[in-house]
Amino acid sequence: MVDSSLYAAFFVAALLLCVSPGPDMMFIVAMGGRGGPRTGVLAAVGVACGALLHVLAAMLGLSALFLAFPTLYYALRWAGAAYLLYLAVKTFRDKAPLDGEEGRAGSPAPSRWRAFGQGMLTNVLNPKVILFNVAFLPQFVRPALGHVPVQFLILGLTMVLIGLAIDTSVGLLSGRLAALLRHSRRFARGLNIFSGTIFSGLAVRLLAAPK
Repeated sequence: MVDSSLYAAFFVAALLLCVSPGPDMMFIVAMGGRGGPRTGVLAAVGVACGALLHVLAAMLGLSALFLAFPTLYYALRWAGAAYLLYLAVKTFRDKAPLDGEEGRAGSPAPSRWRAFGQGMLTNVLNPKVILFNVAFLPQFVRPALGHVPVQFLILGLTMVLIGLAIDTSVGLLSGRLAALLRHSRRFARGLNIFSGTIFSGLAVRLLAAPK
């Protein structure tokens, strides 16, 4: 159902795109640094789930709504920026030291699943990911082979899995590096400032990027 030569080219292009640092990767670094390796990995899984939703939307043709109704695009764009700013303010106000992987009883699990939800929501609320799928995936689809939605799905799943492998490694590494210094209150506070700055920068980037 997929042209083998086109798929090979797509795989290389997708790998290069996923390795290149971007908003999702920076978000994962921030979450892994604040919560530890497992939090970073779950943030990466959340981002991957959000990306999968985008792929399904592109496959079903829902992404065309953003081209037909620009207001929806801008609404989602502002919603995504507002959510990132909310995360930034919340992070800046957090003066507690890092809990690490073994923090206070009852707190680690919610924070990890919160990281998953935030990762998924941050990706879903980024309309540029939708438009990217609309512009990028069709270049590697060959209508003559038929089953165009299935071709979209195969290509999209390939990119999601590549991104998941890279992002989980990034989340794990950033979490382990932060875990080495999790007992330092000064480091924890500095990391919160760093994470809040990242969230703020991502919000500004989302709003200031070219239409």
